[in-house]
Amino acid sequence: MNYNVKNEDAVLAVDFKPLKVSSSAFTEGGFIPSKYTCDGENINPPLEIKGVPEETKCLAIVVEDPDAPIRSWQHWIAWNIHSVKHIKAGREMEAEGRNDFGENKYSGPCPFSGAHHYYFKVYALDSLLDMPTTSTKRELEKSMSEHIIGFGQLSGVYERK
Repeated sequence: MNYNVKNEDAVLAVDFKPLKVSSSAFTEGGFIPSKYTCDGENINPPLEIKGVPEETKCLAIVVEDPDAPIRSWQHWIAWNIHSVKHIKAGREMEAEGRNDFGENKYSGPCPFSGAHHYYFKVYALDSLLDMPTTSTKRELEKSMSEHIIGFGQLSGVYERK
């Protein structure tokens, strides 16, 4: 599958293998249960990942809310995740960067108003990344840009009651 990836000032066309990302907690485009949000336990939902290439050394995950009022809001940035096909709910990660809440952890959906969309983006990488835990999404994207061999995402919706 061919994707366009923004890399600083250029757009690169990269041939990734598609990953199928799903969850037993919600369907593609479906409602994210409050357990996985600021209104519940605030833990990551379980993720199933199919199609991970054999040469994968680790996975990286970015969870973002493009409906946030100012800009796309980063809820989770993780990398060097052992190449697995299942990430259980509430799993501790090997390495986590700084999300837009200023924390190094998963911070679930918590929109101020209205329904927001959340994208759970999973990357298969051919190399481990040597990055500090102060790293942001932009720094993660830069570091992994030449190591992505697979990509897939799952989207969900959440609205506070």
